[in-house]
Amino acid sequence: MEGTGSKNEIIAEYYSRHYEELKNFVGKRLAFDEATEDIVQNVFLRLLSSHKMITEVTLPCLVYTTARNLICDFWRHRRTIEEYEHYIISGDVRQTFGADAESVYSAHEITNLLEQGIARLTDKQQAVYSLNIYEGLRVSEISKRLGINYKSAENGLGIARKEVRSYIRKELRMAE
Repeated sequence: MEGTGSKNEIIAEYYSRHYEELKNFVGKRLAFDEATEDIVQNVFLRLLSSHKMITEVTLPCLVYTTARNLICDFWRHRRTIEEYEHYIISGDVRQTFGADAESVYSAHEITNLLEQGIARLTDKQQAVYSLNIYEGLRVSEISKRLGINYKSAENGLGIARKEVRSYIRKELRMAE
């Protein structure tokens, strides 16, 4: 990378020269999961939207630090999903709701209930809640992504969680 240029030019140049290298770095840590390319793209999207001072010297460190953070987020989100699936499969759901084996919901049915609960939220609450559960974003990341202040995102997420939980509980009680 010769000379100096704008932040976007520096990032674009680095992207074109090092995309495959970064893809291999991420892929090895994700066992070449289908999310590999998404994470690599998100690294560069975050850098492009960052307000940090980016130079040819600092960019490689920022790229790999951002990649490592996104990989950690990926595995944290994956672990949460696996714990939830284990909870359903292990039978704890039956104990929690006092249900017999025939009335235990499948993951597909629970997903449908969740989607119906989300559909009942306001547009802003839907956006905040969806970014949190589907993309695993924290409140600070959600506030930046949506361009709203932190407290607004935090309150919206809290209200959305309560509404969805209430809706799912009500639907599960009706199904008994």
